[in-house]
Formats: sequence, structure tokens, C-alpha cells
Amino acid sequence: MGTFLFPSVCAFVVCLSCCFSSDSSSIHSSCKLGRQFQLNALHMPGDVTLVLFSLSNIFIRAIHAMTMAFAIHEINKNPNLLPNLTLGYSLYDNCATLVIGFSAAMSLFNGQDEEFMLQENCSGRPPVLGIVGDPFSTFTIAASDVISLFRLPIVSYYATCLCLSDRKRFPSFFRTIPSDAFQVHAMLQILKHFSWTWVGLLFSDDDYGHHVAQSFQSELHHSVGGCLAYLEMLPWGDNPVELKRIVGLMKKSTARVVIVFAHQIHMIHLLEEVNLSNLSLQWMASEAWTSANVFETPRFMPYLGGTLGIAIRRGEISGLRDFLLRIRPHDKNDNENSMVKQFWEHTFQCRFAPPPAEWMEAGGALCSGEEDLQTVETTFLDVSNLRPEYNIYKAVYALVYALDQMLRCEPGRGPFSEHSCASLQQLEPWQLIHYLEKVNFTTSFGDQVSFDKNGDALPIYDVMNWVWLPGKIEVQNVGFFKKTTLNDEELVIDEDKIFWNFDKVPRSVCSESCPPGTRMVRRKGQPLCCFDCVPCSEGKITNQTDSIECLSCPEDFWSSKQNDLCVPKKIEFLSYNDPLGICLTTASLLGTFICSIVFAIFIYHRSTPVVRANNSELSFLILVSLKLCFLCSLLFIGQPQLWTCQLRHAVFGISFVLCVSCILVKTMVVLAVFSSSKPGGGSKLKWFGSVQQRGTVLALTCVQAVVCTVWIISASPTPHANTRYHNDKIIYECVVGSTAGFAVLLGYISLLAIISFLLAFLARNLPDNFNEAKFITFSMLIFCAVWVAFVPAYVNSPGKYADAVEVFAILASSFGLLVALFGPKCYIILLKPEKNTRKAIMGRDIKR
Repeated sequence: MGTFLFPSVCAFVVCLSCCFSSDSSSIHSSCKLGRQFQLNALHMPGDVTLVLFSLSNIFIRAIHAMTMAFAIHEINKNPNLLPNLTLGYSLYDNCATLVIGFSAAMSLFNGQDEEFMLQENCSGRPPVLGIVGDPFSTFTIAASDVISLFRLPIVSYYATCLCLSDRKRFPSFFRTIPSDAFQVHAMLQILKHFSWTWVGLLFSDDDYGHHVAQSFQSELHHSVGGCLAYLEMLPWGDNPVELKRIVGLMKKSTARVVIVFAHQIHMIHLLEEVNLSNLSLQWMASEAWTSANVFETPRFMPYLGGTLGIAIRRGEISGLRDFLLRIRPHDKNDNENSMVKQFWEHTFQCRFAPPPAEWMEAGGALCSGEEDLQTVETTFLDVSNLRPEYNIYKAVYALVYALDQMLRCEPGRGPFSEHSCASLQQLEPWQLIHYLEKVNFTTSFGDQVSFDKNGDALPIYDVMNWVWLPGKIEVQNVGFFKKTTLNDEELVIDEDKIFWNFDKVPRSVCSESCPPGTRMVRRKGQPLCCFDCVPCSEGKITNQTDSIECLSCPEDFWSSKQNDLCVPKKIEFLSYNDPLGICLTTASLLGTFICSIVFAIFIYHRSTPVVRANNSELSFLILVSLKLCFLCSLLFIGQPQLWTCQLRHAVFGISFVLCVSCILVKTMVVLAVFSSSKPGGGSKLKWFGSVQQRGTVLALTCVQAVVCTVWIISASPTPHANTRYHNDKIIYECVVGSTAGFAVLLGYISLLAIISFLLAFLARNLPDNFNEAKFITFSMLIFCAVWVAFVPAYVNSPGKYADAVEVFAILASSFGLLVALFGPKCYIILLKPEKNTRKAIMGRDIKR
């Protein structure tokens, strides 16, 4: 008869073996049992027997055992599962002791018959086909290390250690509870959901605690960017000194969230110390103690209210409560059902006959076996919160579905060598493992059950919250966390249902998030989550929270005031729209208008002596050149273009050379005229006729035109976006291209102006009532002063102000020439017409 073994506590290795005696001719084909191993048990015979070892706690042991018994009864009634085969069960109490649990597992693995026969080739059905258990990871590890050598399948309903997913070490291990790796993922996702990045971690001193703490610590920063404020191991038993130290550390820490991966026994002692210290924190409970009723007491209410935790998936097992109500302790083999008898005596506070003498002396009642469970207050009948029991239920069905698929194998189409099938009479345990790996079914509650390559079931956890109600704590479901078949993880939390022990959702961060525009700078000697927020430097931005580095803006962009956005740089040039540009434009147009008025006055009075004096043609030419000088200043205003950059200096240079050349010729004519009045000076005038004057002006102007042409062809001025002066601005300007060309242009104008000034200065005292040389001297003095001041001002003016300085110099020198040369003449023409006669102009000063 094949057997499934269900221990819940196993961790000590006991080697039991069959011994064969031999002589020279034959081998005795039998195994004799070395010793019997007796346990409290509950049995039901069948073609295949399943065995469960349960915890020592009476109520937990009873509900675990009865859940398995119910599953067996349900399967036996199902015509679609294991037809023509009846399942039986043997439910054992391992006394929550490592040695007993492991010894029982090994004894059942070897078989309970006094002697069993083997075939000559040592073939035969093994006494145990599979094991379901165990609630503690440490005990499961110890049992699996030995049992895996025989490739015997183990399906655990409560062992969560991540290490059990190691397929090389545990090739025959399966479980219907999620591993600690998924538990860690669930905790991390809850932390991420509430933005808790600064937490404390407590863990138990066992395989469960050590493995889960290591996994949590390694993934905390990578998954949620979090850090541990402290990491402490909880002691076994009551250790007041160590617990006081741990609670003191928790109290000093700024972390408001503490995560505990431990069992009930660790938490009870810890909470006693928390109660003494009056410490209020946001607790996060692992599945090992989330649903523990032992904490639902008035002492712990002020501290555990609002606790968040994860719990094994709650399931509903239809019909289980009715089944529990029908159990009785007086079945056919009453002596074999000691487990039910113990539960019955404890529940109804009675004893079965023959009772102990001291019990009868104390007036104790006798048990009849017909007592009604509904008449007593017991958690045994509460099937509203089935969690480990639901995993037992799924584990039984997983083994049964695997066995069912194995027995349905068609000969010649099997998965083993030569397409053979396994048989119940000659079954190898590893053959059942093959079918367990392919199990895939859905429970009546709607949960899918299957195993991945590591033997882990499709994981799902309920998210629980401890609600503080008057006089009690209620643990309610507020969400779930599961992994889908597509290997995606999904967390769903109904925040409206969550009870917090604080006025609002608690915050637990070492440092507040750095807003956009700042970057994180770690505090020396502190965890990664502890940092300062430093504003990005100019020209750099961050547009995300908690940025490690600031990013430089592109060349044509600059950082905003908040350093969270790259904005286009301000474009600056001497514009027609800004006040400075408007003033200069107005002055330019005013000068052009005045030139036009003067030109009109001179045209109208062209026959008068003042206009005709000293070659009126040159006067008109000076007015035209001055008008060009005023207008060329407009080329310096507006966004620089290639054509404006090329024309502005060329027009400026040629216009001023034309003007200064005319003035120079005028000065030379004045000197020649007065020199000719002296004895022997008449011959000089022949060199200053109208043709010579025009030719001189044209020649001097052509020199400047040649300079400008060579300059534009060889190194043309071009528009340029300058960012040297201001990082946040793009200053559009014209680069001169060739500094030498610009210097020659200005130098040539300066040379002509200086010569004109010197000649006019020499002629300033010539005898004439209207000595034009005086006004030329004054005009050239203004011109030279303006351009001497221009050079340092231009060199030291950034951006558009350099253009403004040059325009100002052009306008100032142009106005100076216009006023100095034509102001006196207009005064005579308009206001003193009586002086506008040849006699008045040419008359000699009597006093001289």
C-alpha cells in the first residue's frame, strides 16, 4: 500500500535501513523492521494512504488534520479523480519536536510492517510515495537534505525559506506557499507604494530569519531606493537586556517603519518591551505572525493598531464546516484515534473512560463522544480565515492530481524510457516528481495551482491591516499581491479601508526627496538614503526628483530660475524695439531730416554768397555724405544679417571718408585762396580748380572703397552668436572678420581728419569776416574727440552696447560736423540775411 507522508516538524537525521542477510548461494528477499515508532494518530484505511504530521497545539493540529481528512473524503467522492482507487489517511502528532518528527518520517518512509518481501531484483512499491509538510523551514531543510537523496517528493504547505528553491540541493521539493523571495518582493512593493525608504529590520535567529533578512537587505535599495536604519536579530526566549537594547535603538532612530520577519514567540517578548517603553511605530508584519491571534489583546492595541502585513492567501473550502461538525472520537478503531480524543477532551473538559483517578476525585465529567461542538465556544469551527489549511488542501490535491495523471498514462505513450508508463505496483518516487512538475489545476475558490522550475507554486499574498476597534484588534484584508502567469507582479491596495495608528499616513524617510532643480549629495558616513539637496549650478537642470547628477543644457538653452527646465537662451542685439535702439533710431532719422532741411535751404538760397562761398558743390556733397552717415547707423540696429554686417562698416567708412575728404579739400582751397592774395601766390589757385577738387575727393574716397572691398573679400564680417559675456544670453553681433581691415578703415578716416584739423588750425586766423577755417577746425576737433573716446568705449562694451557705442560715435561726430559747418551759414541765411552779401563776407576787419 503506497503512502503519502505529511509531517509538519522534521529536522533531525535518523538513518533507518532494511537489512539483508546473505549466504554463498542466495539472498533473503525480505526486510524486517528494526523498531516500532508510536505516535498519537488518526487513521482511515484505503488503497493509497496519505499521512499528515501536525503541530502540537491541539486546535491547530485538529484543524490541519481535519482539513486533510476532508480533502481525502472529497476526492474519494469525485469520480473524475483516481477512479477505482480509494484514498486513506494516517494523521500523526509529532509533538512539535524535531527528533520525533524526523524519526517518524524516516520510520514511515521505511514502512511500518514487521516484514515485507522484495522481488529478486529488489523491485517493489516503496512504502512512502510522497510527503506533505513542513511548517518550519529549518526542519524542512534537514528532512529534505536526506529525503531528496531518494528523490521522494515533498510538498510543503508552510516552509518559506528562499534556500528551498535551490533545485540542485532540493530536487524533489515543492510547496504551495510562496517563498520568502516573493514575501520580500511583497514587502518591498508595499514600501514603494507608501514611499517608505527609511526602515528598520528585525529578524529571528533561524534559517527563516537569516535568509529573508539577507534577501530583503540586498534588494531594498535596488527595488525602492530604500535603506536600513538598523538591522537587529531577535533573541530566542526572554532576554530582557538584549530586547531593551533593541527597543532603545528603535526609539532613537528616525525611522518610523519597522519590518519584522520572525515568529510569534519572538514577537511576544519584543512587544512586552515595546509596551514598557511606550514606543509607537508603523509595524510591518511577515506572514509568520500577521494573523496571530495571540497579539489581539488590550495591552498591545495602542502599539499594533495600523499594522500592515502580508498573509497566506485566504481560501474557502466549501463543506468543511459541516464535515467538522460530523466528526466523532468513537470510530471503528477507537484506540487508533487518540488525536481526536485529545481534542475532544480538551474542548469539552471531560475524560474518556477509564478516566484518571485524580480526575474523578476532582469531580470531572466523563466524555460520551456525542457532545455537540456547536454548544461550545471554539475556534475549531471558524472556517472564515483558512490560510495554512488552504495550503494543506492544495498540497493534497497537487499530489492526487499528479498520481491521477500518472495512472492515466497510456502504455507506449509514456514520458519515460521507450515511452513507458509508471505503475502503482512498481512506482519509483522520481516518476511521481515528473507529474508533480506538470500539475496545473484550479481550486473551487478559483486559485490556479502549478509549480515553476524551482518547485514554487504561483504565489499570491493577502495584504492585511490591523484595525483597532473598541476592546479588540481585527485583522482585515485590504489588498493582495500576486505574480501572474506572465511573470509580472501586481499589488492592489484599497487605501480607503486602511486604519492608521497616526493622524495620517506616516512618513519614513531619512531625507526628503530632492525636488527637480536639485541633486542629491550623500552625507558622509551615512546610508545612501541620507543626503542633502544641492541646487544645480547655472546652465544645468534636473527635471526629476532625487536626481544624482544635474544635466547640462544644450548650447542654445539655459536653465530656468528653478533649474528644472532648459529654456531657450534670451536673444540679445541692438533692437529697434528696446529703448536704446529707439533713441538711436530717432537720432539717426532726426539727423537725416536736418540734413535734408539744410540741403533744401541751401538749394533755395544757392545763389547767395554764403552758399556759393568756397565751392557750394562741396557743401552739397558734404550734406549728402552726412545724410549717408546718419542713415548708415541704421545698419547697426536690428538682428545682424550677413549683408548688414558687410555693409555697415563699408558704408560707414566710405561715407565718412567722403565727408572728411570734402572738408579737407575745402580747407586746402581756403588756404590756397588766401595764399594767392600774397605776392607770387596766384599760381597756386590753378591747382585747386573745380576739377581738381572733385578729383581729389574722388581719389581719396576710392582709396577707402578699395580698403573696404579687399576687407570684405578677404575676411568678410559675419553675424555671430556670442555667449562669452552672458551664459544665459545669446548676443548676436557682427564680428569684423579682419581686425586689421577694421583698423585700416578707422585709421584712414582718422588720418584725413587729423590733416584737415591741422590745415584748418593753420588757417583759423586768416582775415575774413566769415572765415570757414575756424568752423572746420572746430568740427574736426569734435570729430577727433568723439572717435578718440570711441576706441576704449568700444573695446570695453559687451554685446549690443558695442554696437550702440559705434552708432553713438557716428551720430555724435555727424551732428558735430553738421552743426559746426552748417550752423553758422544757416544762421546767416535765415536770421541775418543782411550779412548774406559778398561785401559782408569778404570785407576786412577795420580794427585789424
